[in-house]
Amino acid sequence: MEVFTIGFTKKSAEEFFGLLRRHGIKRLVDVRLNNVSQLAGFTKREDFQFFLREVCGAEYRHEPLLAPTQAMLDAYKKEKGSWQEYERGFLDLMASRKIEERLDRSLFGVPTVLLCSEPTPENCHRRLVVEYLQSKWGELRAKHL
Repeated sequence: MEVFTIGFTKKSAEEFFGLLRRHGIKRLVDVRLNNVSQLAGFTKREDFQFFLREVCGAEYRHEPLLAPTQAMLDAYKKEKGSWQEYERGFLDLMASRKIEERLDRSLFGVPTVLLCSEPTPENCHRRLVVEYLQSKWGELRAKHL
């Protein structure tokens, strides 16, 4: 099962939605903690649902189970914590939440993309989500857009 990931920053709406259409995305799973911020631009929840449906024919789902806590984000972003500490903490959080048991695998039954804000997957928790689920389920392959 292939799972896509994408970040919206440093992408125009044309580039972003073009990538989703070219890859046949039918479901977007938003793994951000905050999906209503003014900083979210064209990915602000209410507008985003409309754009996805109209431009891509895709469904929108917000999945807070796959988001970090506010304290984790603040320690990493505002307090300039290390990526290694953030990664370790987020992996522990997913394990304690037992996301591999609580998520229905059918979530990925159609071409699905995990969305976060980071432009690349290297230092983003969306990559960690896919890698964690892959280690538990064994059947996921990530493609980062």
